[in-house]
Amino acid sequence: MNTPSDGDDVTVTDVSAALDYWPSPPPWGWTADDLDNLPAEGPNGEPDFFKHVELIDGALVFMSPQKRFHQRMIRRLTEALDSQAPEHLSAVDQMDVKLGHRMRPCPDVVVVDAKAADDDERTFYTPNEVHLAVEVVSPESEDRDRKTKPSRYAEAGITHFWRVENNGGSPVVYVYELDPATHAYALTGIHHDRLTVPVPFPITVDLGDLPR
Repeated sequence: MNTPSDGDDVTVTDVSAALDYWPSPPPWGWTADDLDNLPAEGPNGEPDFFKHVELIDGALVFMSPQKRFHQRMIRRLTEALDSQAPEHLSAVDQMDVKLGHRMRPCPDVVVVDAKAADDDERTFYTPNEVHLAVEVVSPESEDRDRKTKPSRYAEAGITHFWRVENNGGSPVVYVYELDPATHAYALTGIHHDRLTVPVPFPITVDLGDLPR
């Protein structure tokens, strides 16, 4: 077994050695770079086992299958944002953001620099390339989407964050902006039927149309 020596925890990227400890994490922990080196199959040959996984505070988190509401919201919100974004920005869905050595979440939607979005070889974006992160809350991810991930986005300096909740089949969007003095998000609005905001660029979305 290839076990790294003391002091090597920051540079270890040998995923095959890490999987020797499965299902426990390796003693040196998972890193953000490990996600680019995970095998196509699971430890017991399961197909696409690592296809939908993110790293939250050093722990691998497997994302559950999406419900139809969740899938529609992601697709239609991405389309709405991308159609209104200025030329230097683009909206993309379900791409990782590398926030740190042990933090690589996968927001449902992000608005990023168009130059970064045009690079088809990218597997993640960096916080300085992200202008807005959006999470569509699902039952299995409530704590992560409402607490853990927003706080990490704020700590990384991502200026704008939206949280989308399912209220009886209708979306409610909670809009947050980073307070540079506290490095925490402040709620700037709760939108039910129609969302209109001036930042990160002028956006108007008819929320009632999104889940259809």
